[in-house]
Parts: sequence; structure tokens; C-alpha cells
Amino acid sequence: MNPIEIVWNNQYFRFSATLLLSLLVAQIFLWFIKKYFGKLTSKTKTELDDRIVKIISSPVYLAIFLTGLYFAIENLNLSSKAELWIDRCFFIALVIISASVLSKLLLELTSHWLMVEKRYERTPKLVGKIISILIYLIGFVMVLNHFNINITPIVATLGIGGLAAGLALQSTLSNFFAGLHIITDRAFTVGDMIEINQLNISGHIEDIGWRTTRIKTVQNTIAIVPNSKIAESVIINTELPEKETAFSIQCGVDYASDLVQVEKIALAVATEVQKTIEGAVPDFEPVLRFKEFGESNIMFSVILKTLSYDDKPLIRHEFIMRLKTAFEKENISISFPVRRIINN
Repeated sequence: MNPIEIVWNNQYFRFSATLLLSLLVAQIFLWFIKKYFGKLTSKTKTELDDRIVKIISSPVYLAIFLTGLYFAIENLNLSSKAELWIDRCFFIALVIISASVLSKLLLELTSHWLMVEKRYERTPKLVGKIISILIYLIGFVMVLNHFNINITPIVATLGIGGLAAGLALQSTLSNFFAGLHIITDRAFTVGDMIEINQLNISGHIEDIGWRTTRIKTVQNTIAIVPNSKIAESVIINTELPEKETAFSIQCGVDYASDLVQVEKIALAVATEVQKTIEGAVPDFEPVLRFKEFGESNIMFSVILKTLSYDDKPLIRHEFIMRLKTAFEKENISISFPVRRIINN
């Protein structure tokens, strides 16, 4: 027997050679993906293919290495029991890797589908959690099937246990299904500005979770609201059907005022605010409507328009300041409430 045959017949040499070969193949695969597929995907208009390549690169590299490791161990003289446990461990590892890649790919495809409209570009985390749970549950069943474990008793046990858990976790399950309803109904999504008058909460949606929805309020705090509470409330989405928001400012002038002059001055101030203040819609023409005879003033409202809900406070502030200054210059007064008390 020549020296080459002696070396090759050594189980540890074959183990090392097979392991190094698998590392080489995995490294070549990674280099090929980055050099060729990376260049191809960078030339396309969509970023979806770039993210898919990024998702599959590392797991496939790991899968190739594990496959090489498996065949390398096959070269060792191990007992049948050890080989059985090695087979099981490698099968579980490959199922976990496959489940991880598949869940990430489905989440990426779901996110891309929801990005058909710009306002759905941030996918709620609940979607990702549901996808991951389903994929890993399928992987768990595959592992049980590989080990020839009958899942019928497990399903029956889970059914009885699930009934008991459902009764104990009724509130939690209610919030979970309310979260699913919120996502599928698309009344609002992550990033939208909403108002919930029943709960006295307004702000931007930060995330829709499996139990609660997080809302960043205008006070820069986070309101954590149970999904069931939101599902039962009347919600005003200020970004539907478009992000631009019209709002009215109430005011009143003394009964002795010239209403034609009042309308002229108020509209002039409103137009100036619309054209000069950042956040206002410059080409929007303000509207003034007299509303009613109040106790001390003739009441009217002025409608302005902003690019987004967040711009309302500044526009309101500037309009009120400038309107008061303009009324004072023209001797137009806003009366205080007057009460006449007559003693009999």
C-alpha cells in the first residue's frame, strides 16, 4: 500500500479533507452570490431581489457547511447509536435553517405586497410574528414526523389545553384577534396619524402588536392601547383619503362690526398664512363662513389647510396672532361675555 492510500484510509484525514472541502464550496458560493447576483440585483428597479439575496446568502452558506460536516462525520467509525443521534441533530438543524429562511422570505414578500401604496410601507410586527409562528409550527410537525412520533394524542391534548387556555386568556385572545382585524381591515397602518375621541388619544401609529397598539402622541409619549379597545372605538384617520388636512378656527366679532370688512380682513390674513407659513398648503383658498348670533359676538369660522396633521398647531398659532393684530388696527373688537343681573 503506497503512502497516499495509507493517508487516505485514515478516517481523521478524510474527515478533515471533507470538512475543508465543504468550507471551500460554501465560500465559493458566497463569493459567487455577492459578485454576480449582487451586481444583477443592483441594476433592477426594485429592492426586493437585493433583500432576498441578502436573506438567503448566510443560511445557504451555513447549510452547505453543515452538509459537508455531516459527510465528514460519516468518515468516522462511530457506533450506530451515535450515527442515529447525529442524523437527528442534522435534520433538526436543517429544518430550523429552512424555517428561518422561509419565514423571512414570506415576511419580505408580504411587506413588498403591502408597499403597493406608500402608506403601507411599514409592516406591523404582528404580521411577522404570525408568519414566523406558522412556519416554525410546520417545522415542528416535520421534526415529530421524522422521529415517528404520533401527533394525534398531542393534537388532542393541545385541543383540551387550548380550550382551558382560551377561557383563561380570553382577554389576551380578544386583543390578538382584534389586532388581526385592524391589520386586515386597513383602517389605518403604521405611521398614520389617528384620533380616538373615546379614549382621548391622538398620535402616530408606531406599531400594531399581538396584544396592544403603540401610539406616539403629540406630547411625544407612547400610549399603549389594547387592540380590543381600538377595535371598539370610532377612529379618525387624518391621513385618509389624503395626508393634507383642512381644519377650522372659530372666532367672533362685536355686533357693531362691519361684517363685509371682517370677512375681507380675515380672509386676507388667512391667505397670507397659507402662502407664507411652512406646513400650509400655499395654493389653498381659505373659506370664511358666519355661523350664528352668539351671546356677545357674531360667530364665524375660517377653514385653513395644512400639508399634514402635525402642521396644524403652528398654522393655528400664526393665524390667531395675525388676525388679532389686524382686527386691532381696524378697530374691530372681539367682545367679552356680558351678563346683566336685575334685582327685583
